Amino acid sequence: MANHYRIEILLYIAANNRQTLVDIIKALDANKKTIGEHTRRLYIAGLINKKYRGKFVEHTLSPYGKTFVRFLESFRNTK
Repeated sequence: MANHYRIEILLYIAANNRQTLVDIIKALDANKKTIGEHTRRLYIAGLINKKYRGKFVEHTLSPYGKTFVRFLESFRNTK
């Protein structure tokens, strides 16, 4: 997780399943190329899945991605 956008993408997809790249870009208010590259890397790492729906691609968390999100969220819950 070398970049804050990757963490934000994972947390966003965890909270809002089946998000397209456009949805993610709007939610994070970020550049299309930046988010596209980070989602690509998350996919290669096995943290997210892609499902093609016509001209759109829906992103969901993989089982490994869900485990990683639980790990990230555990830091929010510690005081």
